Amino acid sequence: MIAAPGQGLALARDEDEATAARTRIAVQGLAKRFNASGHEFVAVDDVSFEVKQGEFVALLGPSGCGKSTILNMVAGLLPRSGGRILIDQDTVETGKVNPRVGYVFQRDTLFPWRTVEQNIGYGLEIAGLPKAERAGRVAAAVEKAGLSGFAQSFPRMLSGGMRQRVALMRTLILEPEILLMDEPFGALDTHTKLEMHKTLLEIWERERQTVLFVTHDLGEALTLASRIILLSARPGRLKEDFDVAIPRPRDPVSVRESAEFGRLYSHIWHSLGEEFRRTRAD
Repeated sequence: MIAAPGQGLALARDEDEATAARTRIAVQGLAKRFNASGHEFVAVDDVSFEVKQGEFVALLGPSGCGKSTILNMVAGLLPRSGGRILIDQDTVETGKVNPRVGYVFQRDTLFPWRTVEQNIGYGLEIAGLPKAERAGRVAAAVEKAGLSGFAQSFPRMLSGGMRQRVALMRTLILEPEILLMDEPFGALDTHTKLEMHKTLLEIWERERQTVLFVTHDLGEALTLASRIILLSARPGRLKEDFDVAIPRPRDPVSVRESAEFGRLYSHIWHSLGEEFRRTRAD
């Protein structure tokens, strides 16, 4: 069958829109309970949300609300007590590695005995990639991360921000389609954190991975995310879901001076503050 004039372009647009709207992560009625000293407590209760293809979604909430717990269940690192988690319509199984998913931890977890390039290339080495191809991809990753001149340095010779760049590139070099990030910049000073925001935004603008990012920092969430999912104080429940309609590309410094940043910050902070007060009351 021959397409009518313009029909091919219309079909291509429809296909692009369908791809963009595709759900990559579906969390349905998720619950997690822990037993401590013979007592059961509920960490997460009946949480449901979706993350679409190419979205950058931040999970935000007070300390102890279950943000990292949810992320670890999505990653298959922690078993669920109830509900379902689907990635590309496949049920997440605890302990099973999904090659489409990359995870960046709170701490850099670099190997101190390996250089920057050896740390970045570790996953490719384990995957058995030929040495020549591995070297080319590692060199490109070092340059993307702004680490040129430090390829032969060991972690002890790097600043905190540089170590986090190495950890980020060690994950990204495996080209995950979905990126899970658990407060990766939480231990950094303000200036270094802004530099890392700039690096991450540049990479995301270029690659458009689907990102689920845990943070307790509202400013960070507004700087990076397309949506913010706000969790209640423990037990963590979905309280509100905010669209962050701040234009991209974003500069981590100037974005904080925009009127929309201020408006959203004030609105979300009020709701977040209610959860802080609940935490103190408990």
